[in-house]
Amino acid sequence: MGHIQTMFDPATIALVGASEKRGAVGRSILEKLLNSGKRRIYPVNPKAESLLGIKSYPDIAAVPEQMDLAVIAAPARSVPRALEECGAAGVNGVVIVSAGFRETGEEGRRLEHDINRIGKKYGMRILGPNSVGFIRPPLNLSATFLKNTPPPGRIAFISQSAALGSAILDWAADAGIGFSLFASLGDMIDIDFADLIDFLEEYDEATRSILIYMESVGNARKFMSAARGFARRKPIIVLKPGRYGEGAGGTDFQLASMAGDSAVYGAAFRRAGVLRVKEIAELFDAATVLVSRKFARGPRVAVIGSAGPCAVTMDALLEKGGELANLSQESIDRINTVMPPYWNKANPVYLHGGATVEQYAEALAICIQDEAVDGAIVNYVPLINAPSDQVAQAIVKVAEKNRKPVIAVWMGGKVVQEGKGIFSRNGILVYDTPEEAARSYMNMYNYRRYLDRLYEIPAALPEQEAPPKERLNALIGNALAEGRTLLNEQESKEFLAAYGIPTAMPQVARNPEEAVAIAEKLGYPVALKIVSPDISRKSEVDGVILGIDSRDELPGACEKLVRRVRKWAPEATLSGVAVEKMVSRVEHELLLAARKDTDFGSVILFGSGGPMAGAGRDYSVGLPPLNKTLASMLIQDTRVYKMMRNSRESSAADIARLEEVLINFSNLIVDFPEIAEIVINPFAVSPEDMAALDARITIERDPRPDGPSAYPHLAISPYPTKYIRSWQMEPGAEVVLRPIRPEDEPAKSEMLLSSSPESLRTRFFHTVKDIPRKLLIYFVNVDYDRHMSLIAEVQEEKKKRMIGAASLVMNADMTSGELAVFVHDRYQGKGLGKRLLESLIDIARDKSLPEVHAEVLSENATMLGIFRRFGFTVRQLPGGSSECRLNLG
Repeated sequence: MGHIQTMFDPATIALVGASEKRGAVGRSILEKLLNSGKRRIYPVNPKAESLLGIKSYPDIAAVPEQMDLAVIAAPARSVPRALEECGAAGVNGVVIVSAGFRETGEEGRRLEHDINRIGKKYGMRILGPNSVGFIRPPLNLSATFLKNTPPPGRIAFISQSAALGSAILDWAADAGIGFSLFASLGDMIDIDFADLIDFLEEYDEATRSILIYMESVGNARKFMSAARGFARRKPIIVLKPGRYGEGAGGTDFQLASMAGDSAVYGAAFRRAGVLRVKEIAELFDAATVLVSRKFARGPRVAVIGSAGPCAVTMDALLEKGGELANLSQESIDRINTVMPPYWNKANPVYLHGGATVEQYAEALAICIQDEAVDGAIVNYVPLINAPSDQVAQAIVKVAEKNRKPVIAVWMGGKVVQEGKGIFSRNGILVYDTPEEAARSYMNMYNYRRYLDRLYEIPAALPEQEAPPKERLNALIGNALAEGRTLLNEQESKEFLAAYGIPTAMPQVARNPEEAVAIAEKLGYPVALKIVSPDISRKSEVDGVILGIDSRDELPGACEKLVRRVRKWAPEATLSGVAVEKMVSRVEHELLLAARKDTDFGSVILFGSGGPMAGAGRDYSVGLPPLNKTLASMLIQDTRVYKMMRNSRESSAADIARLEEVLINFSNLIVDFPEIAEIVINPFAVSPEDMAALDARITIERDPRPDGPSAYPHLAISPYPTKYIRSWQMEPGAEVVLRPIRPEDEPAKSEMLLSSSPESLRTRFFHTVKDIPRKLLIYFVNVDYDRHMSLIAEVQEEKKKRMIGAASLVMNADMTSGELAVFVHDRYQGKGLGKRLLESLIDIARDKSLPEVHAEVLSENATMLGIFRRFGFTVRQLPGGSSECRLNLG
């Protein structure tokens, strides 16, 4: 990560391929670099002794200093040689603006392979190829050939598309919106979205938000870690095209299309707390909102303006899930004082043709102050008594005094353009139509709403023992040994039953007599299903007969089933007939499924099931692992949830049980990377029970292509149970040390708030009067790949109590980790701090960190003594603190 930090704030820059030729890329970049303040610029061109009045060098080796950054603007075929020379000269990072690589075919791909190999050989970070470079306006640094340089600002914009990046910069220049960083990723041969998000998170506190144009994610797991970390504190907005693409691969085409590229990316963005927009215009809108920092906190909108546009606005809002705010009587009484007596006395507030500038301003000011109003949309059409520019200026003055968002709809031709310009210059969204305004408002609100839902405190689930996996592993091994990748229904349902998923277990009969005996034992009615290693979807071969009510029907039904299947699949090997007890009075048929996505690994689907599953597009997609909040969100994002909620037969207990089923299903997916695909359809819900009626699992022969990771199939690291330990603090006081969960937020809050001011001051380095919820969210919603937070827990009076906590926060390139330890006052001096620190050091070694460090108040002699006993070197820092550092190599 230090390499990226240096290359994006370089003191020395070389330009390979520099030129004086007008219109040449090498000249445009050189001119930009020469305007980059005190940085030392070195043009490299073997055919020139000087360029634009400064000395030129024949190659990078001839440059008299070591380069922090090299920009290569040479023909594609010469790039590997230039990169090799950069590596030999110790260049820190390289931007390759050259084109002509993978997009040209096999030769271009070979060149990219060479570039990647050389970069890794020398440890150089590479931006590109096919990049247009980067700009950091606050540092007066422009390493690009693009014409426009935006003013300094607080938004970072990262784009894979050079053309879109250029368009954004042009638009920003006109709109007066500034950027903290613009970066063009190009082909992402090395530096990707995750690297830049991490860079902005760790080294650029001034960046308050990120806009992204993404075509492909790169390393999905790294992206999820980086995006989740940044989005907990600051917004990320993504435009990802390809919303109608099909899924990649999968043995079940329907399942692959349901969990296709767009749906999976959408699920990943939601899980990371990232807002996805659908159009370029919405990305521009997001930039304006991010500058103003006025996010809609609720769906209740006041609509003000001419009757026709207001009516259209109202319809668009309601259609998108918004609400018309119910104005208080006090607000209506106040509006009465400024409006004619015939106004409609309700929201929308209709302003008639004779409305004045003052009436627009007063109506908005009164509405926006109403506690029942979350935001406002003001509609305008040209009026005699209210010129466009004057109304716009009045609206701006009102909006500036409030934290609630105000959106303008200025309808008309040239006569309204000046007013629209006033809004743009003052960071207020302005649209040509009410529908656009309603969409924009609801985008803002849904982003905030989803973040609130994402960080709800999940309800704690009852503790469960880990399912026995020996039998399940044996089933997989036996199937592969037999040359099968498809588990039969009985094998598949054994997996479900082991994970506590209610299941109608089949029993296989080899002849009608055995079928009768099984049915008599199970009780009628029963269903018959064909059993064959060659048939994955029984419905496609007419391989199911339902509703057999007596032993008289059963033999004939068995023979009929076999005849039907022979007709549709004459080559299939038939192993027998499965007899299964039917669930009576099925009220809802659901789908639970999972498949592996090319980018994000295993993903989960939930929605309406039965023979038409997917046809009505009633399903949601999520990433494992799930907790109760995430499972609830997955269920609630479907229409079948609303049907269950409104059903007389379904209850809140059914929904809660369904959440637990989804969590158990997620745990199954987490534990078995061998599962390529699993489909439970239908999962039946009846007034008496719920059960998986049909299930099939497809497995992979080699599910671990990415190395030793236990979870190569997951984009998000699951709860690390291997770090759970028991420790005897003193006779009779058993302490459980375990990684923290989001469910622990109340216990974390209670521990901190019940600690002494002095203990809090030594932990946070300042006097603490309150613990903000944002801080608690940071503490408990951790990425276990990069942030390990342990808690110490004891049982007191039949209640678990948190008595200590310790964290290890690793930097993005996993070269170092920062430690912190906290022990509640009542438990200090009992060895708990030492035990927590020892556990963190063990975890750091397990993650192969080269070193760990901590900052401790110099007056905290007890904690410094503990660090010294573990071999840390202690160095006093200015300001009253000390740095403790331990080399783990």
